[in-house]
Order: sequence, then structure tokens, then C-alpha cells
Amino acid sequence: MTAVRSTLPDEARRVSCEALQDTLVDLLGLSLIGKQAHWNIVGPRFRSIHLQLDEVVSAARNFADTVAERSAALGVPPDGRPETIAKAFTLPAPKEGWVRDADAVQVMVESLQDAIGRLRERIDATEKADLVTQDLLISITAELEKQRWMFDAENFPREG
Repeated sequence: MTAVRSTLPDEARRVSCEALQDTLVDLLGLSLIGKQAHWNIVGPRFRSIHLQLDEVVSAARNFADTVAERSAALGVPPDGRPETIAKAFTLPAPKEGWVRDADAVQVMVESLQDAIGRLRERIDATEKADLVTQDLLISITAELEKQRWMFDAENFPREG
């Protein structure tokens, strides 16, 4: 049963909502990674990275809401249940316990890099299906690339 009828043809809706669901999983996962690192970061750069992690968490949560609402508007209920996220999530995450500031930065760079790569694939996939969804994915990618750049600059020059 569809409570909301889509303005898109069935195949375009399928492609768009698959991209949106996968993006929702990545964004909710990024927000959890960011909070885990935020709560457990230690080291001389604690304060600045602690605050920067909150920026990523806020952006990820806001984008997750927008992505979920786009899916609902297209007639496909978004799935942000914890079991769905746990089952589908594959981005790098911090280890359990205290996280050194440089390690927190590195895990954020890697997680954001992977999320961005997948977003770019979804941008390509939605090009013909739905330009509105594609535009949303492009906006998310731009913000995550900015966040990745800011974290990457934290560990420059690289040790070793």
C-alpha cells in the first residue's frame, strides 16, 4: 500500500528512493560515528576537534531528516530504525574506548571519504531518474567534502 503517490514513474522512484535510503543509512551512521568520537576524544586538540565533530553530527542529522522527507514525498517510507542502520552500515568507525585526537580525525576523514564516494555513485544513478533527488545528493556531497577537507587539514603534516 502506498499512502503517498509519487509524481515520478515507478522505475525513477525506485532508483531515487534506493539512493535516498542508502544515503539515510550513511548519514545516520556518520552522526553516530561523530558522536562516539565526540564523547571519547582525548589529546591536546580535544576542544577544537570535539566542537568540529558536533558540526558533522549536526549536518548529518539535518541532511538525514531532509533525505527521509524526500523519500516520503516520493511515496516510499524511509527506514531509519536502529536495526536497519546496524545491518546496512559499513563506514569506518572509531574503536571502543578513548580515542586519541589524531585517530578521531583520521576515522572521520576515512568515513567521510567513503560516504562521499558512495554519494557520487548515487548522484550518477539519479541523473536520469530524478534531478530533484540528484540535486539534494549534490548538496549533501558538497557539505561532506567541506567537512572532510577540514578534518584532513587537522592531521597535516602527516606523521611517518
